[in-house]
Amino acid sequence: MSKLSTQLIHHPYKPPAGFEALPPAVHKASTVIFPNVHALRSQEWKDKSGYTYGLHGTPTTFTLEERIATIEGGRYCVLAPSGLSAVALVDMAFLQQGDEVLLPDNAYGPGKAFAAGELAGWGISHRYYDAQNPTDLAAKVSPATRLVWLEAPGSITLEYPDIPALVGVVRSANVGRERAMVTALDNTWGAGIAFNAFDLGVDVSMQALTKYPSGGADVLMGSVVTNDEALHQQVLMCHMRLGLGVGANDAELVLRGLPSMALRYHAQDATTRQLATWMAQQPGVSQVFHPALPGSPGHANWQRDAAAAACLFSVAFDERFSQVQIDAFCDRLKLFKLGWSWAGPISLCAPYNVSAIRTAPWPNRGGLVRFAVGLEAPDDLQADLAQALQVLND
Repeated sequence: MSKLSTQLIHHPYKPPAGFEALPPAVHKASTVIFPNVHALRSQEWKDKSGYTYGLHGTPTTFTLEERIATIEGGRYCVLAPSGLSAVALVDMAFLQQGDEVLLPDNAYGPGKAFAAGELAGWGISHRYYDAQNPTDLAAKVSPATRLVWLEAPGSITLEYPDIPALVGVVRSANVGRERAMVTALDNTWGAGIAFNAFDLGVDVSMQALTKYPSGGADVLMGSVVTNDEALHQQVLMCHMRLGLGVGANDAELVLRGLPSMALRYHAQDATTRQLATWMAQQPGVSQVFHPALPGSPGHANWQRDAAAAACLFSVAFDERFSQVQIDAFCDRLKLFKLGWSWAGPISLCAPYNVSAIRTAPWPNRGGLVRFAVGLEAPDDLQADLAQALQVLND
């Protein structure tokens, strides 16, 4: 008779097959057990036909990858521990020493910092282009350019680019190249709901699943999706060599958020448009940035290419207000909490110094505040903005 510890570890009971429920099962593992040596040597994880080690996939993570690929309209997906790690994964998969990456001047700040820090240290150069000007992108493309990042809309100031025109610049420049440039879109804002990145010609679509797919403000994760098998293999093998993985419980949280994602996206979209329109009419507001608002930079591009808009809008205040006054406005808000991120259930805001995060001059001299609208009642959020605006007139 084996001792108790051995009996428990090697217990023969297996639950019957056939259990099915709405939530996908949560499989946690580092080691995967094989039935025999042949299986150990022959099972393949790269095409999701088998399991070899927890880091390379479990039923839980494979399920999430397939669902994210469906949302994005793609064929292949890999998961990363955060949105920023997904950005870095794309950079490392497609760039090598001597290459160049082009980034929108209004791109996600930490992604720009990764280019200026790690990529530069590895001998990979970077330059910024005006995302609202395809001609500027064409002028910046060089023989060393291998990766072009796109972002729709731009981070913080929400300018909406002409994605097909930018992709067209890259495709034209790729003619005759031995190594084609790759276009990668940060599609966190669109989330696969506002538009289909691949219909617009993008090669790779990256998301911070931290935002809409999760929806709970309680998990960090990213994804990289593509329709091209060769590009997917580059990402997948880099992903393997870096040892990137996501926890089963984190994957569970994102899977739980997916069924309600479209409902949340459209509900927050409606509230955001109401608040952005109202803020544009308030004294002391010089401009409201929101792609669905006429007059916002790139509105015509959004109107042509997108069917919805996310929960973000930014407000540039009149230059007569000091940063101290704008900070006081933010501090006076009660429902809008001060914090980074967005697409969760709670509304957030944060003041920004745009000139400090752009290479090109920022034309608005007043301070800027970005708002992320949650799931609170629209009228309550509007009342909160109204009472906070009073501090600017005190």
